[in-house]
Amino acid sequence: MNILVTGGCGFVGGAISRGLVAHLPGCHVTALDNLRRQGAETNREPLETLGVAVVHGDVRLQSDVDALGPFDWLIDAAAEPSVLAGTAAGAAAGSATTPRQLVEHNLLGTVNLLEAAARHRAGVVILSTSRVYSIPALAGLPLVEAQARRGPAFAIDMSQPLPPTASPAGVTEAFSTAAPVSLYGATKLASEALALEYGHRYGTPCIIDRCGVMAGAGQFGRADQGIFSWWIRQWIAGRPLAYIGFGGRGLQVRDCLHPDDLVALLIRQLASPPLAPEIFNVSGGAASATSLAQLSQWCHEHLGQYPGEQPIAAAAETRPYDLPWVVLDHAAVTARYGWQPCKRPSDIFAEIASAAAALPRSTVPHAFLTTRK
Repeated sequence: MNILVTGGCGFVGGAISRGLVAHLPGCHVTALDNLRRQGAETNREPLETLGVAVVHGDVRLQSDVDALGPFDWLIDAAAEPSVLAGTAAGAAAGSATTPRQLVEHNLLGTVNLLEAAARHRAGVVILSTSRVYSIPALAGLPLVEAQARRGPAFAIDMSQPLPPTASPAGVTEAFSTAAPVSLYGATKLASEALALEYGHRYGTPCIIDRCGVMAGAGQFGRADQGIFSWWIRQWIAGRPLAYIGFGGRGLQVRDCLHPDDLVALLIRQLASPPLAPEIFNVSGGAASATSLAQLSQWCHEHLGQYPGEQPIAAAAETRPYDLPWVVLDHAAVTARYGWQPCKRPSDIFAEIASAAAALPRSTVPHAFLTTRK
């Protein structure tokens, strides 16, 4: 079996490439990557050592995709991953991506890949995102502050009416995707629609996996790689942290998913693809849902007191695209494949912290060293 993984040297794509080689004997994995993102080049040699064929190319260039030759499955993990990409807020945060570049990366690149998959009669897995769901619909969910052992967090208010597509377990695949969803979300939603159409047109397997926040040791603590890695890395280094929006208390909640759990699902999906194109939520679900306040409490307990010169700041104003509660219900994919995420949030956080502490310039709190012995 020949498998093409785009974005194959990135955090998620690299984990997929390694996992496929490890768990699918006899498969041949090609990792296509333009190597423009931080860390991608450093992943190249380790992947090649494992037998992955790493190709320096860009999904936006049809000639680069055409040169790859035939493949049996495409797993598309190539994307500009930030909800702020192509916005003024993203530029202020250091992203140079323009709206046009965002569309070219996340949509036009998908067209080139779908055309190639159709020529080779290959199955397609599109890794999508929770940010395809409607911002107003998510922001309108009734929430209440809940107190738990891990700390305070927003939770679904069960005393208020809820749409049938939402519950404390998360939002389902049928939840509204009406605009606005952000430019980033729109490119991913459009890519989903095209992939489904190609699947129906050519009768080839097509799976859309809408992923929650990916988190693990291979991230570099960039804001566009997700809040969990960024927050822990900032904490360890004593860099400024702030609770922004929703009262400035850190109550906003996200679920988290380790790439190893995603790989376990992908192996099942490749072995038993659906008969018709299908969409699945793939996340850590409600069991992994964590607020910033809860993440800070974990950091305090395992890494020691926040070493920043100033305490964690609070800003009540809410930024564009920020949401108080985003949790995906993975019941459909669990029912279809018997899949459950295995990595607990505490294990994922410890993995991130351990990797950050190993970096030469990291300041390692004594409490962390003690608890990890």
